[in-house]
Amino acid sequence: MRKILNRVPEVTIYFWIIKILATTVGETAADYLSITLNFGLSITSYIMSSLLLIALLNQFRLKRYVPLSYWLVVVLISIVGTLITDSLVDNFGVSLVTTTIVFSCALLAVFAFWYFSEKTLAMHSIYTAKREIFYWIAILLTFALGTSTGDLLAEASGLGYAQSALVFGLAIAIITSGYYYLKMNAVLAFWLAYILTRPFGASVGDLLSQPTKNGGFGYGTVGTSMLFLCIIISLVIYLSFKRKKSGLVAIDRED
Repeated sequence: MRKILNRVPEVTIYFWIIKILATTVGETAADYLSITLNFGLSITSYIMSSLLLIALLNQFRLKRYVPLSYWLVVVLISIVGTLITDSLVDNFGVSLVTTTIVFSCALLAVFAFWYFSEKTLAMHSIYTAKREIFYWIAILLTFALGTSTGDLLAEASGLGYAQSALVFGLAIAIITSGYYYLKMNAVLAFWLAYILTRPFGASVGDLLSQPTKNGGFGYGTVGTSMLFLCIIISLVIYLSFKRKKSGLVAIDRED
């Protein structure tokens, strides 16, 4: 029987670590390109959207999970999701409350269409191009929504970056406890945690990169982005070698 290859990784501790790091890179890299390098939101959005499109085309071409390709898409989609929200708020004057509501409704609509079409929203079921399309659209919306909610809580409400990170971190911990100890539905727990890791990572990114006068640690967008990007690259390389080694072991056992 032909083995069905999943297009996305298994949900392990490495998955969540890289996801949160990618989220932080998305926040700081977007600020670095649009503000520090003075590209502006529009030009930065065009550049990063083009790179994301190229990465997605390569991802669909592979038809299976390859760590480097998959996580490159996640990092780029994190940056683009951040830019979408920032553009709506800064360039078009849309309030964070409105973007939060709109992206929440859009995400729920995608989940509804996805479930109506495929009867599942599970990560381990992403083995067709159609399901992967739904998956990446949902991921993009989670990043845009996470940016909106993170900025709404940390900046618009005046709560601050550290306090916001604690709030979102506590929410993630509650969901994790619900999954392990209260038998919370696995798919629901995954997507709730996935949505919340975006504002959590964004709050951490802003906390590290923003000047001390704005409530941050003042490490800057360059330092924060490069540090987290190096960690991501190291983990992706490790997972690639681990996956390759596992494949070789499996072949040896079959022989």
